[in-house]
Amino acid sequence: MKESEEPIDESDIYSDNSRDELVEDDEMSPEEEGFMKGFESDSKSVYCAQCKKIIIDPDDAIEGEIDGEIYLFCSEECYLKFQKSHKEVEE
Repeated sequence: MKESEEPIDESDIYSDNSRDELVEDDEMSPEEEGFMKGFESDSKSVYCAQCKKIIIDPDDAIEGEIDGEIYLFCSEECYLKFQKSHKEVEE
């Protein structure tokens, strides 16, 4: 750490700016920075209600309402399978 810089608040260590500073100061490798970014994005991931695959961009997800509940799907095919299996359970 340079003398003119303030110490990094450890509770903020996972922010983009803090990670960038750690890489610049050789306190974190670029690989570790990439790992942390991947970890953060996975913890915010959205999963298909049918096949459980990660939906990379939730804006691209198929949204379906079944029994008043909103579900997200990775494809129209998964939505139809889920809808069909829900109808069979109700019958």
